[in-house]
Amino acid sequence: MEEFIFGTLANDQLKLIRHRARHSGIQHAHEVSPKDPKPGQPITLTVYIGTNVSVDRVVCYFTNNGTQPVGEKGIAYSGDVVPFRLDGVVWDTISWGYQQRWIATLPPQSEQCYLRYQIGAWSGENPEMFADWPNIKYIGEIGASAFFNGKPIPEDLSFVVSPKPYTFAMSVDQFRPPRWARDAVIYHIFVDRFFPGQGSDWLQTEDLNGFVGGTLWGVAEKLDYITELGANTIWLSPIFTSSSHHGYDVTDYVKVEPRLGGDEALHFLMQEAHARGVRVILDIALNHISDQHPYFQDARTNPDSIYRDWFTFDDSEVGYRAYFGIASMPQMNVANPSARQWLIEIARFWLREFDIDGFRLDVADGPGPDFWAYFLPAVKAEKSDSFCFGEVVDAPDIQQQYIGRLDGILDFYLCDAFRRTFAWHQWSEDDFERFRSRHSQAFPTDFLMPTFIDNHDMDRFLFQSGGDKEALRRAAALQMSLPNPPVIYYGTEVGISQYVSGTEGFGMHVNRVPMIWGDDQDTELFAYYKSLIAQRRR
Repeated sequence: MEEFIFGTLANDQLKLIRHRARHSGIQHAHEVSPKDPKPGQPITLTVYIGTNVSVDRVVCYFTNNGTQPVGEKGIAYSGDVVPFRLDGVVWDTISWGYQQRWIATLPPQSEQCYLRYQIGAWSGENPEMFADWPNIKYIGEIGASAFFNGKPIPEDLSFVVSPKPYTFAMSVDQFRPPRWARDAVIYHIFVDRFFPGQGSDWLQTEDLNGFVGGTLWGVAEKLDYITELGANTIWLSPIFTSSSHHGYDVTDYVKVEPRLGGDEALHFLMQEAHARGVRVILDIALNHISDQHPYFQDARTNPDSIYRDWFTFDDSEVGYRAYFGIASMPQMNVANPSARQWLIEIARFWLREFDIDGFRLDVADGPGPDFWAYFLPAVKAEKSDSFCFGEVVDAPDIQQQYIGRLDGILDFYLCDAFRRTFAWHQWSEDDFERFRSRHSQAFPTDFLMPTFIDNHDMDRFLFQSGGDKEALRRAAALQMSLPNPPVIYYGTEVGISQYVSGTEGFGMHVNRVPMIWGDDQDTELFAYYKSLIAQRRR
């Protein structure tokens, strides 16, 4: 019962679209060496010129004081300029042609400087073009949106984005993940499905796309259960004001959803969790908001709105850029400095006012690496030992762009390997170890990649394994033996499964079943998980 884990790379046609885009136009794709430059280190930039483009000059316009670089045809009007040199060619069989590789070196930078740069290229008297054109991420989203909505995937999307300047950004700093995050055992809670609390019963349990009745009061009442298991960190699904059961379409980012208990319940939970030595991570979506949010409503109805440029209005079927074309989730334009700063201040608010310990950053590849280059220093300034890890469901070379921009990312490739090996029996354990060993070499050890075997957006492991609890035990034992922080999706430790597959058109909410308590739990499986975690922590 194989499923689609990798979004914009879900099938071969989508992979081909991405490949063609990557080998056309002018592509930098955040290829920086070293990937996380430290103060005093020269910084090498690489650009690939596609098989369909001819250039004889490539330059980088840059600033290191946070201002916008501006330049034209090799002349810097704001900041400085450095030239690239042709370093060779790379053959691509799919495109049946050669890409050119150009390299430039920027001078060493001081600590905590914001480096912003644009890359321009041209030939003779022709107009200047800028990297990254075409926009690979946007092309991937268009193709995947068509695929997941049952529509034909366009044959060639390589030129759907007009060439225009794009500003790359990086922070030159020495941030590292907090020590506690390295030792974290993370328990992932879908709040509406965990426990009602305060003597209440579930509202209902039949419609998993509706409200079931879990609250933050209920999470607080079950902290002793979580600590008995051995978890020392909880990751809460979005708790902000929202009209959906999942909370990823936010209408107010600075208030806790009343049906989950409101601000009072979160303050109480934080107090109780920290008293037990348990850290709390919030799940937050900064890529998109609800179409009911007042800022979007104003931007949509008023062409002169101060929020108009916070979004991208276009001639698409929806009328604006939205998460996978879903009209209820308009995408933020983080290139707008005001929009970008608003989102950053939201994160600082929760650290400051509620003493939150960090964030799981939903669709982190939506805002992209440059946004997080601004976000992470601001968050670390507010709370230096906060832990920020992202959801980047993309190829490893794209995931590597987030090294130095975030503390880490969720390890979707290892999740896929766990399922191929233990749930689907497609791989042997030798196959798993061969992949794991090579995969670990692709990322530095100080870039944390929490491991998981299931989550809220995919079928539960037990469902995919056909109810084979021995397969679950073997996967869990291996997960707990690996160095990165393990994540346990609520209920996996007591044998929760589901009734139908989300891959068969039912929607992924079918795995968000209510937590089982009391005699319904598999106490032997719980004891096994408890022993694995205890052994890991020893």
